[in-house]
Amino acid sequence: MASHKTYLLLALGLFLTEVVIATFVHDSFLRPFGGDFLVVILIYTFMRGVTRFSVSQVIVGTLLFSFFIEALQFLNFVAIIGLEKVKIVRVVLGTSFSWLDILAYTLGALFVFLVERTIYSQSSK
Repeated sequence: MASHKTYLLLALGLFLTEVVIATFVHDSFLRPFGGDFLVVILIYTFMRGVTRFSVSQVIVGTLLFSFFIEALQFLNFVAIIGLEKVKIVRVVLGTSFSWLDILAYTLGALFVFLVERTIYSQSSK
């Protein structure tokens, strides 16, 4: 089982990866899909690093949070609150709903589940 420090180091590495993707990658797959896949893992590792919630609680919470942000995009929330010209708000909250984003979040959560299950099953042997 990984320590809180390990999760925080993973979160930092993922955050830096996300920054590089957002800054330097301007394609139609890695930036939108890969970034959304990784952001779920980033949120998960950060939450595991700073809380004592179980693996399943953090995975479900992270996935629900991701779906909530996507729902805000569907509602055009950034424009509703009048912050569509604030770049950081547009980047963090996003501005366009996509079912592919939902898929990326789900695959990211599934990836985390499989990795954690593999680590847990190996550590209990």
